[in-house]
Amino acid sequence: MAQAIRRSQAGCAAIAVAMLAMLLGIPAAAQTGPSSPLKWGPFLDLDGKVGTKRNLGTGDLFMPMLQDSNSLLFADIRGRFDDHSDEEGNFGLGVRHMLESGWNLGAYSYYDRRKTELGTTFEQATFGIEALSLDWDLRANVYQPIGSSVRNASTSSNTSTSSTATSTAALADTAVQVTTTTTTTNRTTTVTTQDVEQKGFDAEIGWRVPVFAAIDTTQLRVYAGGYRFYADNTRATQGPRGRINLTIDEVPHLWEGARLDLGGEVQNDGPRGTQAFAEVRLRIPLQIFGQRPAALTAMERRMEDPIVRDVDIVDQSHAATATATTSTSSSVVETATQTSGGSAITVLSSSTTTGANLPTAVANAGANSTVILTGTFNTTAVTTLQSGQTLMGAGSLTVTTPSGRTATLTTSAATISNTTTASVAAVDMANNSTLTGMTINQTGSGGSNPFGVQATGVSGATITNNTISTTSTGGGTAFGIRILGASTNITVSGNTATAANASAVSVAFQLNGSGGSVSATVSGNTFSATGVTPHAAQVDGVGNTATVLSGSTGNVKTAGDCTSGATTSGSISFTDGSHCP
Repeated sequence: MAQAIRRSQAGCAAIAVAMLAMLLGIPAAAQTGPSSPLKWGPFLDLDGKVGTKRNLGTGDLFMPMLQDSNSLLFADIRGRFDDHSDEEGNFGLGVRHMLESGWNLGAYSYYDRRKTELGTTFEQATFGIEALSLDWDLRANVYQPIGSSVRNASTSSNTSTSSTATSTAALADTAVQVTTTTTTTNRTTTVTTQDVEQKGFDAEIGWRVPVFAAIDTTQLRVYAGGYRFYADNTRATQGPRGRINLTIDEVPHLWEGARLDLGGEVQNDGPRGTQAFAEVRLRIPLQIFGQRPAALTAMERRMEDPIVRDVDIVDQSHAATATATTSTSSSVVETATQTSGGSAITVLSSSTTTGANLPTAVANAGANSTVILTGTFNTTAVTTLQSGQTLMGAGSLTVTTPSGRTATLTTSAATISNTTTASVAAVDMANNSTLTGMTINQTGSGGSNPFGVQATGVSGATITNNTISTTSTGGGTAFGIRILGASTNITVSGNTATAANASAVSVAFQLNGSGGSVSATVSGNTFSATGVTPHAAQVDGVGNTATVLSGSTGNVKTAGDCTSGATTSGSISFTDGSHCP
């Protein structure tokens, strides 16, 4: 059905030419009488073009259908091939008429079919008009694709595979579970080379170079013109074209009606660059339907000039790219038992570990370990950290699985609530130990001196990002954080420490040289002391030296004053501009 429609489109153009012939009043050849020689007979033109980029060969069969002394209706059938496996056929119908003014007017249409070097096939309709005189040539053609103008010539695909792995960590009861999800992505890129037929037009003007007489059988003509072909998603094929043609009618030593054309042509456009051709065209008359008149006038000879049009259907290749992506995911769950630094991990939950057993469980975790607490532990015993040990509640920690995967574990807050009747701490620090992200509630009674967190005779300990609250109900001094007894290089940072005592002294933070010189960096903390004698901070060498190290800034006092004793060095800086001492 589609083929029939395309044929009918070309047929309509042919009917239009035939109707023009009828309007011009061209009678049938038989009307000239059986004894009258036909003025224009059939012939075969053999054409060869040698080019800078390709070579072409063409056979052109010209067949008069109807004629009288001034008009001619003809059919034109052409076949062309080149040395790039490109083939094309043109099937045309045209009419020419000689005017008394000295001009020959013509119109024609063609159905064109081409097989390209890419193996695709295109069809088009060509419509053209011409005006020829002894001295001038005027021509114009329009080219219109028939059917689809896009053909897929070749397709290639390339698939690339990439994998990404994401690990997340979470607490599951007393275990650290790391889930590693691996996503594998297959990306397939398909490149389809599309051959795109272009529609367009061309035109030219020619001039007879007066080196021969106007009526001579040998003529030299030059032509100048241009063309433009275009389609979506392709670069326009457009540019100038020039050619030269030497025509020799009645070639000596050849048969009657023979004609030889010698020519050259050059054109230039962006997609194809510059192309040049040298051309030889030989006419072989086929006078089998009657005798040719003894001689034709110059304008009568022009009635048999070849139809000049673009040599083939113009196309451009276009690469269409499509990408398809598919992804698959798989997950593996592992238990992490170490931090990225190699520290063993122990998770203690208040649902399985009682407050009374907490100190023992922490001690059993061992030195240089990381102990993660979850829940609230109520106890009356002191939790003493081991050397290099970390005790943490809320915070983040990088953990490592047995397979080498790493993930960041985010933990929530944990609480130790301690009640005591002795002068002890809820948490005692050790050398190079860390207490972080904890809520420590210490309540002392019976005249004791309760401490929330204490560092005694240790070095390199870190107390950071904790909420520490100490309350004394029995007349003893309440201490939030206490550093004493030859403890050095202690870091106290980002904590909120409060001390409350309704009947005696309260100290939110104390740096005390009793038992040996002490030193600490104190930064970014919030200190608050309430009661009878409240001290937000206290620095006292007590016969030794209490050194506040550099960087002890950004602290806040919300309640209580600063008190200091003898033999101190450095000072704690507060955001209100005060210092201690």
